Amino acid sequence: MDVYWLEQVEGDVPPNDDWLSASEAAFLAGLRFAKRRADWRLGRWTAKCAVSKYLSLQRPPASVEIRAAPSGVPEVYLDSQAAKVTISLSHRAGRAVCAVARCGAALGCDLELVEPRSSAFAADYFTTGEQLLAAKAAPDCRDELLTLLWSGKESALKALGEGLRLDTRCVTVSLVGAEDMPDLDAWRPLQAACESGRIFDGWWRRTGDMVRTMVAAPAPDRPIGLPREQIPVLLSMA
Repeated sequence: MDVYWLEQVEGDVPPNDDWLSASEAAFLAGLRFAKRRADWRLGRWTAKCAVSKYLSLQRPPASVEIRAAPSGVPEVYLDSQAAKVTISLSHRAGRAVCAVARCGAALGCDLELVEPRSSAFAADYFTTGEQLLAAKAAPDCRDELLTLLWSGKESALKALGEGLRLDTRCVTVSLVGAEDMPDLDAWRPLQAACESGRIFDGWWRRTGDMVRTMVAAPAPDRPIGLPREQIPVLLSMA
């Protein structure tokens, strides 16, 4: 299955809000804190750009609406009609990513900053097998590994439509084929196994101090990047 991926930064977001739908603008007005407002705007703009490029839309961005389902899962509406597309969103440290796939797919993505994570954090949120994997890692790789495992869990919980309402230890993330991927900047495969028996295949990639993960069912091919530079021009067309 093809999954497309777009990443943007705060500087990509238009300074005004006329690209928001009426309901999106009303929601934004209710957000009190500047960081929360900035993250939310960045996520919505990234999702609108990704969906518009994926569906080859030529319409004002305000007509592409991203709504939160009761579960919190983002859903796409075009002129108030549900679009036949599945998306997943994540933002961190002034960046946002949106993964896009066909309607009906289970899909989750996550973006995380590589940073120190304590042994207590690992004990609280990781399975025994994951903790053993981290314990065997070289000291200079431990932070990246724990960040990667955490991000994979977040992606899987989003694909389940649950998010962090579930215990993160109900998902076990494993890396597959890493020894066959000499290019450190390449997408590498991973797998997330849930206690329910459901298994998600996926991919991960690190560039700089950020780790990105994406999982899906059916099993996804290597993520396909959407070109950032063409999307704002496309969205401006009525």
